[in-house]
Amino acid sequence: MVEALFRKLDCLMLKAADLDAAIAFYEGLGHGVIWRSPVAAGLSMPDTDAELVLHTQLGPEVNLLVADTDAAFARFIASGGREIRGPFDIPIGRCAVVMDPQGNVLVMLDQSKGSLDADGQLISTST
Repeated sequence: MVEALFRKLDCLMLKAADLDAAIAFYEGLGHGVIWRSPVAAGLSMPDTDAELVLHTQLGPEVNLLVADTDAAFARFIASGGREIRGPFDIPIGRCAVVMDPQGNVLVMLDQSKGSLDADGQLISTST
């Protein structure tokens, strides 16, 4: 059996023209802020460690966690997928945007650099 490429759903990202208003709305629905940066905030969903991310510049999109973005990107393209944007650095690791043969755009990322704290600061995975 072939090992699954996608590890889990990392987040559902929604575009928010007014970040504070969007946070207030979703907090009113019971989703607490996990982390925040000047342009985005990650909110909790109680039955998963996937996040609801509100972003002033991106979205909507679904982000899928992979073990290694560069390797996953190469495997996806070799299997017949298309490149939208090749691997690039993000604050928590690496990211790539691809399209499957049916036209679905997917964002895949790894957390090779760490995760974000409540203030949007990097919590490094290295010791």
